[in-house]
Amino acid sequence: MKKSTPYIIIAITIIIFGLIISNAYKYKYISAETITVTGLAEKDFTSDLIVWKGSFNRNGFDLKQVYANIKQDEVSIKNYLKEKGLPDSSIVFSSINVYKNYTNKYSEQGTMIGSIFNGYNLTGEVTVNSQNIELVEKISREVTELLQKGIEFNSMQPSFYYTKLHDLKIDLLAKAAADAKLRAETIAKSSGTKISNLKKAVTGVFQITGKNDNEEYSYGGSFNTTSKEKTASITIRSEYLCK
Repeated sequence: MKKSTPYIIIAITIIIFGLIISNAYKYKYISAETITVTGLAEKDFTSDLIVWKGSFNRNGFDLKQVYANIKQDEVSIKNYLKEKGLPDSSIVFSSINVYKNYTNKYSEQGTMIGSIFNGYNLTGEVTVNSQNIELVEKISREVTELLQKGIEFNSMQPSFYYTKLHDLKIDLLAKAAADAKLRAETIAKSSGTKISNLKKAVTGVFQITGKNDNEEYSYGGSFNTTSKEKTASITIRSEYLCK
C-alpha cells in the first residue's frame, strides 16, 4: 500500500491538472466569443452660415484708367450691399488681379507668327460671410441690378455651412454607439446569450449630404456645401464580448 501511494498521488495530480487545463481552454473559448455590429446615427439640420462670392471686371488699354474704373465699381458694389442690409464686417474685397490680353496672329499655313496686345483685363472679387442666410440668398438673386449701374457682376452659387459641427458629431457618436449596443443585444438575445464588455469600437466616416438628395457617400467623407438643409450621419463598428 505504501509503495502504491506515490503513484496514486501522481495520478490524482494528473487528473487535477487536466481539469485545470480543460477549464482554462473552455474559458478561453467562451471569452473569445464576440458579436460585431455596426451602429448608425443620422440627423437633419439647417445651415447657420452662408458664404457668397461674386466677381466683377473692367477692360481697356489705359491701365491707370481701367484700375480707377474697377475701384469705383468696388465702391458701388459695397454701397449696394450695405443698402441691402449687410454690415461692413460681412463684406470682404480681394485684391485686383491684372491680366494682359493678346490675340495670336497666324500665317496662311496655320503657323503662329506673332500676337497683338488687346488691352488689360482687371478682375476683382467680393466675399460675403453672414448668418443672415435669407438676406444673402435674396441679394445673390437680385444682384443683377448692378448691371443698371454699368457694372458687369458675376454672382456665384452660395455655399452653406454649419458652425456647430463639433457638437453635432459628438451627439451622433453617442447615438451611433447606443444603436450598435442595441443591435448587439438583439443578436445576443436571439442566440440565447448576453453581451458583456465592449472589446473594441471603430468610428466610421462622418458624412454631410444634402437633405433628401440622392448624394452618394464618399470614402473620405462627403461635405455638402450646396444645400441649406443637410443630413449628417456617422457609423461606429463595435465588438462586444459574450457571456
